[in-house]
Amino acid sequence: MAKMHSKKRGRSKSRKPRIIQKTQEDYTDAQIKEKIIELAKKGTKPAEIGRILRDEYAVGDIRAHLGGKRLSSFLKDEDVYSEYPPDLLDLIRKAVGVRNHLKNNKTDRHNKVKLSHMESKIKRLTIYYIKEGKLSSNWKYDPQTAHLLLK
Repeated sequence: MAKMHSKKRGRSKSRKPRIIQKTQEDYTDAQIKEKIIELAKKGTKPAEIGRILRDEYAVGDIRAHLGGKRLSSFLKDEDVYSEYPPDLLDLIRKAVGVRNHLKNNKTDRHNKVKLSHMESKIKRLTIYYIKEGKLSSNWKYDPQTAHLLLK
């Protein structure tokens, strides 16, 4: 879905790690669910939750512990999922940072171009999420008030 604004080819597919180090203790499904809810309430993004469970708790496949559900659907069922999609918030956070940088460095042409790329990507994602029903139909990205969305 994403357009690449570089000459690189990108990487397709996500791959599960081949070797997962086992810890001394095995966690039950209930313990893993509690840990997921605890991390989500702290404000951790779903991708970071998966990474933390993989690296620190040696949970290779979260879906096996959630009864075949994806992590995002489990978080929605538990009412701890964020109102806005995390990838959209990450892009908005990045664009706000670049805008703040450009206030101090007005001659930075490279980042001016990259900011326009980021904002066009935000607009494409917004259209997609409105079609999917994850955002309201009247939601619009406004660069001037975007920093308020992140607080």
